Amino acid sequence: MGSFKEKLASLSPSLRAKIRLGEEEQTHSRAGLMSHMPVSAWLVDTMRHCGGQTVVEAGLWLREHCARGGKVFLTMAGAGSSFELGVPIGRLMRSGHIAGICVTGANLEESLYRFVANGCYAHIPDYTELTRSEEKELDRAGFRRITDTFLPEDESVRIILPQLEKLWREAEAEGEQRLWHEYFFELFCRNVVSCDPTTSSNDCWLHEAWRCAIPVFVPGFEDSTMGNIFAWETYQGNHPFLKRFKPENPIRADVVLPSVAYMHWLAEWYLDTAKKTPLAFVQLGGGIAGDFPICVVPHLKKDYLANCEVSVQDQEIPPWAGFIEIHTSPMSAGSYSGAGGKEKITWSKLGEEAYIAQVWGDYTALFPIITAILLER
Repeated sequence: MGSFKEKLASLSPSLRAKIRLGEEEQTHSRAGLMSHMPVSAWLVDTMRHCGGQTVVEAGLWLREHCARGGKVFLTMAGAGSSFELGVPIGRLMRSGHIAGICVTGANLEESLYRFVANGCYAHIPDYTELTRSEEKELDRAGFRRITDTFLPEDESVRIILPQLEKLWREAEAEGEQRLWHEYFFELFCRNVVSCDPTTSSNDCWLHEAWRCAIPVFVPGFEDSTMGNIFAWETYQGNHPFLKRFKPENPIRADVVLPSVAYMHWLAEWYLDTAKKTPLAFVQLGGGIAGDFPICVVPHLKKDYLANCEVSVQDQEIPPWAGFIEIHTSPMSAGSYSGAGGKEKITWSKLGEEAYIAQVWGDYTALFPIITAILLER
């Protein structure tokens, strides 16, 4: 469909004027004057009330938790990877504070998209002002908007896809099965994807998780661009319409292990890890990225140890040491994302003594603050 810049040139002048390329964003330079300022001390001194106080206290608790030998289990919903959350997450990984991470399939791949095509990204600050006709114009031109950010599909998805297809075919030929993220890790192992010169591999949390051997859990990977493509490439159905468009030589779907395999691995990993290292659950957004992993504690207690006394369950399976959630969802209609930490006590996910903090707001704005305090920046 043409390069990202060619797509930009095809837009009407009025719409093109609203969009900013990454290199046009001089105000966002990471080499600016504030890069070496002790931000965390300023935050602690000034954010003393209401939501600001909750953010600061969460950061201070995490700092103390890690100083005592604890670690963070991080979950991320939404599209944080497209919004460059890899910068603070990568730093936390390199500092040794992250024990594991659970993300949506979209966040997994979008971290890699930033890695290979960062210089082709653009954003539109006044995205809420776009008209429906402008949105359709963007669609026709091949722009994929994620809030204020455009994902450069041809420079990312279409570059990476052939490499993944090769890995899927190899696995099929050799009778292998892998977890979804392991195919992405293999791209780094084989050095077949190149880091865009406008960014650093340090800013790709997926690369840092691979480099630092940090476990990555990806439930429901089909809900992603590559997951959708994989679903088509493995389709062998006989729907009267779809069968005309299915691939000539479908890939075997079982080259990717199902999400239940992630729960099996998570149960083993949690049991081995939490007994040695208290784990703080830090949740960015809601949905399956958070709900899937936090359930591992009641899963172990109520399924594996179902015939044991509650006292034995509590003794053998340590709960999450703390729960910090940054979200914008109301606590209503059974919303998991909006459910408070106290509700999780009734599900045996948290103990009565666990640290609990619900931070109301945009995690792209607030999580970097917590990270700065944790890292004493």
